[in-house]
Amino acid sequence: MSHNLQFYIDGQWVQPSGSKTLDVIDPSTEEAIGAIALGNEADVDKAVAAARAAFPAFAATSKQERLALMRRLLEVYKTRYADIAETLSREMGAPIELAHKAQAAMGTGHLAKMIETLENFEFEELRGTTLIAKEPIGVVGMITPWNWPMNQIMCKVAPALAAGCTMVLKPSEIAPLNAIIFAEIVHEAGIPKGVFNLVNGDGPTVGEAISRHPGVDMVSFTGSTRAGILVAKAAADTVKRVHQELGGKSANIILDDADLNRAVKLGVESVMRNSGQSCNAPTRMFVPAALHDKAVAIAKAVAEPLKVGAPASNDTFLGPVVSETQYNKIQKLIEAGIKEGADLVTGGSGRPEGLNRGYYVRPTIFGNVTDDMTIAREEIFGPVLSILPYQSDDEVVQRANDTPYGLASYVQSGSLERARKVAAQMRSGNVYINYPAWDAGAPFGGYKQSGNGREYADFGLEEFLEIKGTVGYAAA
Repeated sequence: MSHNLQFYIDGQWVQPSGSKTLDVIDPSTEEAIGAIALGNEADVDKAVAAARAAFPAFAATSKQERLALMRRLLEVYKTRYADIAETLSREMGAPIELAHKAQAAMGTGHLAKMIETLENFEFEELRGTTLIAKEPIGVVGMITPWNWPMNQIMCKVAPALAAGCTMVLKPSEIAPLNAIIFAEIVHEAGIPKGVFNLVNGDGPTVGEAISRHPGVDMVSFTGSTRAGILVAKAAADTVKRVHQELGGKSANIILDDADLNRAVKLGVESVMRNSGQSCNAPTRMFVPAALHDKAVAIAKAVAEPLKVGAPASNDTFLGPVVSETQYNKIQKLIEAGIKEGADLVTGGSGRPEGLNRGYYVRPTIFGNVTDDMTIAREEIFGPVLSILPYQSDDEVVQRANDTPYGLASYVQSGSLERARKVAAQMRSGNVYINYPAWDAGAPFGGYKQSGNGREYADFGLEEFLEIKGTVGYAAA
């Protein structure tokens, strides 16, 4: 039985309070592949009540009890792995290989890392005669995006479970079907009723109701900076904790001693992967002015063979972007780049040749971009790379940091010492030197308008905990 038109509340699938539904669109065909129910404030009230009722007992569970639940969750997740990957590919357009090897894999990666983290985590510490205790914050409202859906669900659910919190999840209404599968996994894994609750809906209705609900102790949000501001404002009246991972406009600094071919190639591929829909994509590539034209030629040669096409094809590198709204936004920004005088190296507006339906975007590269251009300032969230020439290390550091965002930075150099010096000056939550392997144990989150708080491993777990000091706990 499909649960697409139901919500998961208090350990069971229930009917929505209202009758509104929303089609889920396959962005490669622009056709509906299903529909979900849209929740309202009454549905949120029911979910929060269930989470509040479940909290005292779940908060009192032992670390070993929670570890057993999380290990069972991981086992069941693996049995539904293919379902998750295929669903993600259809509802958000991820190429099937990316969906299997990265999108769905983030679920197992983060959950396994959080299990390892909890095994070694201490919730109490005696400092002199004072007991320092770390306790679950309470009921957590979770609002997750469509670009890496399972990654962001697990980045919130796993630490909340580890901490002993209960939760209400609102996934993106654009790519919600994977979250319904996840709720089925939660149910099969035997997570106690009321600990995890799922209500589908849109941001202005369900998202806002969660954010301002007095029964929610914390809201964890991932999405655009614009939406994050609205969440924070809605949460302000109840002074709840607001944990946010927001937008980015990440700089990729290629120093003059880097392997230029490798640095440009991997930089281009990093932007184009997931059709540019990653908040930490290195979309501003800074290259020494003397090497600008050579870098542009390399970038063009790398981008043009990348196949744009149906997500189901194994050789597709870029699938469609997620929606018509995203497609139109990206087209306007590409047109702004052309109008403002950047050199269009490859790509441009419109669909790629041979594709007349689906939200497909040409892999686009601009050269000779200046800092004041719209494409260098705004988060495009599409397969668009800006290449900016610079003269000196000091100059490029200042320009790379001249952005309201601060999620990630990238530094490429033949000298690790030189790369470290530049990395130390970057105002961002992450710096990646010479394209390292992904690290589930590194803190993830941003400076400035890229958010507050951190995810992954113990850094993520700490966000779901309150700190209590019991003075005089031990005899003097």
